[in-house]
Order: sequence, then structure tokens, then C-alpha cells
Amino acid sequence: MNLSVIGSGYVGLVSATCFAEMGNNVICVDNNKEKLAKMNEGIVTIYEPGLEILFLRNIVKKRLVFTDDLEYAISNSEFIFLSLPTPQSEDGSADLSHVMNTTEKIGEILKTHGDKDFKIIVNKSTVPVGTSQKVTEILKKQGLKNFEVVSNPEFLKEGYAVEDFMKPDRIVIGAKTREVFQKMRELYEPFVRQGNPILEMDPESSEVTKYASNSYLAMRITFMNELANFCERAGANVDLVRRGMGSDTRIGKRFLFPGIGYGGSCFPKDVNALIKTSSEHDSTMSILVTVDKINKAQKHVIVKKVKEHFGELTGKKFAVWGLAFKPNTDDMREAPAVIIIEELLKAGAEVSVYDPAAMENSKLYLKDTVTYCEDQYEALKDSEALLVLTEWNEFRNPDYEKVKSFLKNPVLFDGRNIYEPGRMGELGFTYHSIGRQTVK
Repeated sequence: MNLSVIGSGYVGLVSATCFAEMGNNVICVDNNKEKLAKMNEGIVTIYEPGLEILFLRNIVKKRLVFTDDLEYAISNSEFIFLSLPTPQSEDGSADLSHVMNTTEKIGEILKTHGDKDFKIIVNKSTVPVGTSQKVTEILKKQGLKNFEVVSNPEFLKEGYAVEDFMKPDRIVIGAKTREVFQKMRELYEPFVRQGNPILEMDPESSEVTKYASNSYLAMRITFMNELANFCERAGANVDLVRRGMGSDTRIGKRFLFPGIGYGGSCFPKDVNALIKTSSEHDSTMSILVTVDKINKAQKHVIVKKVKEHFGELTGKKFAVWGLAFKPNTDDMREAPAVIIIEELLKAGAEVSVYDPAAMENSKLYLKDTVTYCEDQYEALKDSEALLVLTEWNEFRNPDYEKVKSFLKNPVLFDGRNIYEPGRMGELGFTYHSIGRQTVK
């Protein structure tokens, strides 16, 4: 099948590459000439495990091409996927300007070339309910009739996006006609050979499904964070509580790990967008208002622990392992580490940092306010304590004696609960974590 993917961010580039891997001819469109030059040279512009080998293979096979020529892409595609940014506006709503402006351009191109070939315009971007209808209205105003707008939300986890796309839990398709449902099924059936469902629904339900899924997961994480704070005060161990909860099949084990708050490009934005959209429909989602408030507060918990332990922080240096909002990505959007580091700096501390993938992106947020280190142990030198803020695998079993020898004090603040408290005590650390008793 011939398709175009407009936008080459995390969703766009993964989608384009994986569609090509299944034998489709894919034109990926972006207006960033520097990024296009890199991709055309075979350079993957995002950090995503497993993507590069598929990316290079399909460029060589000429099933995946990159261009800034939107007209060429539209003219040579039956499916047109919109994988465009929908950042959060100041009022919490999703900014749809990229989606709407691109739709206008698509309409102009189709009008110029004649409305003879049927086009399926697929919204892959995360958008509020009613967006498919708005896109449809823009195209109809230009006199176009031979098209249908489909809502097809993505459910990709950064760090596992290739696996999620190639072997999805489910495919959600929001369309209006049987013919378009069938076309979308033909496109996606190679990805669900194990029997996972392709769910057909109206576009509005499809749009809500995406926001509902992310908001519910954000709510689970937030509940566990608040429960962890309670466990500390009550003398309980949140890890044991989590296992007790997770063994209940009605609850399950996933998204029950407490920490320093969720971040990234999806959960914060989607929670706020659903809050805003619900208020516009006179149906306030008060539970999500609370989720957002608690999550913001959780990002300050670990600094409070640092201050309680050390008192005055002026002139003291701290090491940070992990900057990205989660492991296996270089994404710094809404990363709790940024808030934590900024608060330490505001208190007069110095900070040295290390992350396996997000060092360059972190400079966009932290500028020259911190010392960037080439490896995790370099960051420890002359530091009062270590803060672990992202649960990268390489941090899970470090050389503990080396850690102690570089630190001024054997003190560790674990924002992700990746170490076992009893063992940390045996190794001679003062160990602070989330929802578990401090080991001294």
C-alpha cells in the first residue's frame, strides 16, 4: 500500500518505519531540513531501541523515503497519516494549530490536483474529541468530497515503541464507513496475526479512548505515589503493599511502582487536555484535577528528603544519575529530574549529572547550570550524596565500593526504588527511597 506520514517525531518516525517494514511504500514528510538531511543520510534522529536496524533496512529497500514536498507525498498516497505535535497550551488544552494548518495545506493540494482519487486521512496525533470532525469540515469547505477522516490513536511507550507498533495490544480505528474500516483492517492485519483485536468504533469514541487510557494510567501511578508517602509515615513498606495489590487479578501488577512523579510527552499533556475538554462539555473530571496536583507535588518529595538530611544546601554538591523522564529514551519533556535539579540549584547546591542517552537534550532545559559528566562515576566525585532519578539498567548493579569511595558521604536518594533497602544498609549506605523506611 502507498501511504504518507506527516511528521517525523517519536510517533511519526516509528510509524513510518514499521509500516515500511511490513512491505508498504512510505513517504515521511517533515519541514525541518536539518532533520531531513540526517534521515536521508541514514541517521535516526530519535533515541528508540530497535528502530535503527528497521530504519536502515527500509531506506536501502527504498520503501521508506523522506521529503519536505507535501504535494508529492499527498499525490502518491492513498493513506495520509497525521503524526503532528499537539503541545499543551497555557490553559491546558491541546494546541491543534499544526494539525489544522496541515489539513488546510492538504485540502489545497487535493483541490488543485482534482478530487478524483479517494484519500483516507488518518489522525495519528493525540487530539481532543471532535478533532476528526473539525478536520473533515476544513476539507469540505474546500469543496472536497472524495475522502474520509479516520481517528487511529497510537499507544506507543517510548523505549518500547517499535515492539508496541509491530505487536500491538490492540488497534483502535474510528471511522464512519464500512469501506474505510476494511481498508484500515487490510493495512493493520499483518501486525495482529497473533489475534490481538482491531477495534472498530466511531471517531469520537476513538479520540476519547486515547485520553482515557493515558489518564487512567497516570491516575494509577499517582495513587501509588500518594500511597507511598502514607506508607513512610505509617511505618509500612510500599513494595510489599504493591505486591499484595498487584496479585489481585482485578488490579494487576503494572503501573503500580511509586516514584518521583510521571513525566514525558503524553501523561501530563493528555491529563490536562482531558481536564480542559471535559470542562468545555460541562462535565468536569475532578479526579484528574487532583491527579495533576498530586503529581506536581510528588516531584518535590526527594528534594525535601535531601534538605531534611543535610539541612543547608548552599555550597554542597550532589550527583544525579538519570535525566530522561524514563529509561530507554532521550526524552526530557516534563522530566521530574529537571524540577528536582532546579530546586537543588535554587537552594544553593551544585549538581553534576549523567544520563546514558539524554545528555544533549537535557542541555536544552538545564543549559550550563550543571556539570555534565561522561560516565556515572565521574558525576560522584566530591559530591555529598547521589540521587537516582531514572531507572536505567546500568544503574541497577553499580560498583558500590566505587560509589562510596567517590562520595563524601555514603548517602543515596533513590527516586525510583531500584535498590533493596536491607542490602543498602549492609553495604554501609544511608538510603532514602519512596514509600519505604530510611536505612541508616
